[in-house]
Amino acid sequence: MPAPRWIARANKIGLNRVTKFIAPWAPGWAVVIHRGRKSGRIFRTPLWAFRRGDGYVIALTYGSNADWVRNVLSADGCELQTRRRHYAVGTPRVYRDENATDMPAFIRFMLRKVIKAPEFLSVEVVRELDAPTGPPIPR
Repeated sequence: MPAPRWIARANKIGLNRVTKFIAPWAPGWAVVIHRGRKSGRIFRTPLWAFRRGDGYVIALTYGSNADWVRNVLSADGCELQTRRRHYAVGTPRVYRDENATDMPAFIRFMLRKVIKAPEFLSVEVVRELDAPTGPPIPR
């Protein structure tokens, strides 16, 4: 079972405001830039993401029903800022992995034993974008 929604709301108010500045450059972190399905607003969501092959795997600590996940699936992609790089990513796919195979050891432990979040989102890099701090490209 993913982290409870009250933790997500608390993170949105507090922790995310700090991590969104760290996530674009810190190892293991990324910022997903996505457009709201209903509002059309641009959102920036910091999270755990790791390069795997031609894309990234993102831990869904709040499950696949989180708004940002639904936004990315609906748009068939998003933008991702990580390690001071900026990518357009697509082909999002949600999957379950009880063993968190694609995660580093510490994150695997956190996801399996502490948070108990077995869902992940894989995305493929479509292209690298020029301006890591520029506005998102409209979809």
